[in-house]
Amino acid sequence: MNKLNNSQQELNLLRKIKAKPRVSQRDLASSLSFSLGKLNYCLMALKKKGLIKINNFSKQKNKIKYVKYILTEKGIAYRTKLTIEFMKLKMQEYNELKKEIENDKE
Repeated sequence: MNKLNNSQQELNLLRKIKAKPRVSQRDLASSLSFSLGKLNYCLMALKKKGLIKINNFSKQKNKIKYVKYILTEKGIAYRTKLTIEFMKLKMQEYNELKKEIENDKE
């Protein structure tokens, strides 16, 4: 199985947060195939980089349901950069496979 590198994992996490900002850590970890510990570590790293904000509504009794992750402007720009890099990589892989197939036909 091909393991994702850190930037691909960050991109996937940022995309999930953008798509569903009010998600439990358990659901987010499950959807990314991360352990809860790894997810928490990644979220804190993104927060430290200034890529996300974590709003916790502390007056609520069930705090787990009242956490909201917000991409900052810096986070949106970073996600865009990672997306472009990912697409370039996939296009390069496609072109290499295409060449390989053409060479096999000869």
